[in-house]
Amino acid sequence: MLRIAVPNKGSLSEPASAMLHEAGYRQRKDRRELVLVDAENEVEFFFLRPRDIAVYVGSGKLDIGITGRDLLLDSGSPAEEILQLGFAGSTFRYATRPGTAKDVTEFGGMTIATSFSGLVRQHLADNGVDASVVHLDGAVETAIQLGVAEIIADVVETGTTLRNAGLEIIGEPILKSEAVVIRGTGAPDDDPKVRQFLRRMQGVLVARRYVMMDYDIRVEHVEKAVGLTPGLESPTVSPLHHEGWVAVRSMVPSKDAQRIMDELYDLGARAILTTGIHACRL
Repeated sequence: MLRIAVPNKGSLSEPASAMLHEAGYRQRKDRRELVLVDAENEVEFFFLRPRDIAVYVGSGKLDIGITGRDLLLDSGSPAEEILQLGFAGSTFRYATRPGTAKDVTEFGGMTIATSFSGLVRQHLADNGVDASVVHLDGAVETAIQLGVAEIIADVVETGTTLRNAGLEIIGEPILKSEAVVIRGTGAPDDDPKVRQFLRRMQGVLVARRYVMMDYDIRVEHVEKAVGLTPGLESPTVSPLHHEGWVAVRSMVPSKDAQRIMDELYDLGARAILTTGIHACRL
């Protein structure tokens, strides 16, 4: 069986399980379950702390896993990212009191508090900066107020929490993270079970980004209409019983669907419908 690590809690857990469910895999009904066997799909799921997933996958104990890019890099584990999943996006940045420093090149001799010490140490080394790193679990905003550090490095969404603590974001982002599928470095590329899993997950990503659009239009306007709805390879165009009209079916980006419907209507299209896509293979 393919052995897959899945986050058991936190911001990664529910979106990961929802995506796996959409991909046709069984998911646990009891959050206390640590192992779930999906015999029909020949997969065994292990529900683990998100921070531990890269370690298990990198050691070869598990075949692949879902975790955050930040957690993967922070772990230092011999594992690599093989698919971006498009959820749990975040930005990892430095922050400090106004006037302390402008960017990472001025951190020399200072102390940085963070929950991602491996990631920060690597970033400092990449920039040739000699600074101390203090590892803290949980919120790090008070580290500066309590004199533990001059700088903090943390996940930033809106920056409101930092501003409320009297801090400002400085320098360029350390990392932009999201949920990713990982495997051990050096694992074979041609594992058919892994390829099948990736196809299913990619199918979910496509299904979430597109809708199917159907509409009727006069033959003389087909070329302009198809220009608006080119599809992935080419749209399906079928003659209607009423002479001079055709039916067109095409996949369109869901974010553009309403605009495209407006433009098709202005072009003379009628009976314009959109339907959701639940699964897809490209």
